[in-house]
Amino acid sequence: MGSDGSNYVNRLNRYCLILAAALMLQLMFSSQLWADPEIIASGLFKNKAMLTIDGNTRLLKAGETSPEGVLLVSSDSKQAVIKVAGKQMTLQLSQRISASFTAAEFVDVKLLRAANGHFFASGAINGRPAKFVIDTGASAIAMNLNDARRLGIDISKSPVSTASTAGGIVETYVVNLDKVSVGAITVHNIAATVVDGDFPAQILLGNTFLSRVEMREEAGIMVLRKKF
Repeated sequence: MGSDGSNYVNRLNRYCLILAAALMLQLMFSSQLWADPEIIASGLFKNKAMLTIDGNTRLLKAGETSPEGVLLVSSDSKQAVIKVAGKQMTLQLSQRISASFTAAEFVDVKLLRAANGHFFASGAINGRPAKFVIDTGASAIAMNLNDARRLGIDISKSPVSTASTAGGIVETYVVNLDKVSVGAITVHNIAATVVDGDFPAQILLGNTFLSRVEMREEAGIMVLRKKF
């Protein structure tokens, strides 16, 4: 075989090697793409469970659904009952299962309008329980000094300003909150204002939170939606 023939064979061999490598990578990627996600019961408690879902750790309460679409039906110190894509399963501590499910694209929180026309919500600030009133006219989350202290918010190094209230001119402090939760929706790294005094009487959920979720009203129900 001449040099031209040898060159042709060498090129053909290289092409075959490249093609084989490409096929192997495609098969590896496909197997990862279609592999069933894993769910592990990392911790079990009464009406709560810590689940590791595809590497993400989620602490769920009974009746709560994770962003991946895993519903915790019930739990005690021995086992957790979960529901995935309509299929109910039981998990014991450290047990690992594979389950096919479609991750949720968003989570909704629905709030009923109160008799006074306002929308109220239960949630948490930096992991501590808090009650909110939805205020689309407030530029930021706002709370009084007593609420800030109860929530463990440090204002000692916060910038100081003033604001005019019904009680007169008061000092205000700008703080940054690690996370704010309303129902199943959690938003991280949010600016808030602390007002020196008793105003506002209830924590105002203003636009530093509301601007980061979708919001609509349907027949007296406010729907907050956060996409993943």
